[in-house]
Amino acid sequence: MMTDTKTRQRPAALHLTPAAEARIAALMAKAPEGTIGVKLSTPRRGCSGLAYSVDYVREAAPFDERIETPGGTFFVDGASVLYLVGSTMDWVEDDFTAGFTFQNPNAKGSCGCGESFTV
Repeated sequence: MMTDTKTRQRPAALHLTPAAEARIAALMAKAPEGTIGVKLSTPRRGCSGLAYSVDYVREAAPFDERIETPGGTFFVDGASVLYLVGSTMDWVEDDFTAGFTFQNPNAKGSCGCGESFTV
């Protein structure tokens, strides 16, 4: 029996827009010493139960998803991947606010202020 040793690369857990990649590059350019990347997680908090959190990473966890961007490594928390599969992460700036935004097909609802979501 012959096995195929070629493996198909798995698609990324989420899509990063060019604006999100540029923001990750800007964050990495001024990151504290010892930082290896930027990480997205979905801690339990807010009105709807889960929130998006983006932080610097000093050490990769074994089940984190890695997405290589031109500006550095972007990690997705392994425990959060199932909540985020198929999502798009963008960076949006206007006259009054700036921040990452998420289009998440897994979210069944969100709070009125948009800070948290439920699946």
